[in-house]
Amino acid sequence: MEKSKEDKEDKSEDLIDPEKLPDHIGIIMDGNGRWAKKRFLPRTAGHTAGVKKVREIVEECVELNIAHLTLYAFSKENWKRPKDEVSKLMQLLTIYLRKEIKSLNENWVRIKILGDIEELPKQAISEVQNAVETTKDNSKLTLNLALNYGSRQEITRAFKGIYTDIENNMLDIEDVTTELISDYLYTKNQPDLDLIIRTSGEQRISNFMLYQAAYSEFDFVETLWPDFTRKHLRRSIVKFQNRNRRYGGI
Repeated sequence: MEKSKEDKEDKSEDLIDPEKLPDHIGIIMDGNGRWAKKRFLPRTAGHTAGVKKVREIVEECVELNIAHLTLYAFSKENWKRPKDEVSKLMQLLTIYLRKEIKSLNENWVRIKILGDIEELPKQAISEVQNAVETTKDNSKLTLNLALNYGSRQEITRAFKGIYTDIENNMLDIEDVTTELISDYLYTKNQPDLDLIIRTSGEQRISNFMLYQAAYSEFDFVETLWPDFTRKHLRRSIVKFQNRNRRYGGI
């Protein structure tokens, strides 16, 4: 994708230290509905605009050599929304994967899924499974799509898995450490989140990767997700690099 004039004129990328990049960025993509409302459009128009924005941000992460990107695409709580809106979201997911899989694969992007996809519509499940299989050997960027995801549910699932393995004599209780718990999460073998960005100005985590966010840096951006650009991403990374991460130390 060719960068806009605004992006070309922005110099924030010049401030990015390539030696201090966040290894794992998580984005809570918020504000689609408000974006549409401001334009007197239906909420579904905001979701359509939001999906189009994903390509730009994924491409920028590839260019910047970010190793892991997690996008909060659909939460467990999102099922409470009107049925037509949920249906549109599932349709957009299917269209995105079908349209972008070739480009993602050519750019060595590996797709991983965080969440319970068995509750998704059959067509969406099929596209998700195809995307995961097609890109499984790629190693440039791991793109995690959090679908039908909730962090409390993920942690509960992990505890059940550990309990089952203890009952089956595959683990001893003494084996249970913070590192072992991480191995039972959807993000097994991936680093914890370094940077979490939430768009739209809301300042809450909304059940997003609670365990993996223990020492994350946060950037709450006022911009609505459909208006979020490469420039905003670079600014968030510069903020991250200018912070002193002490991990509880001095």
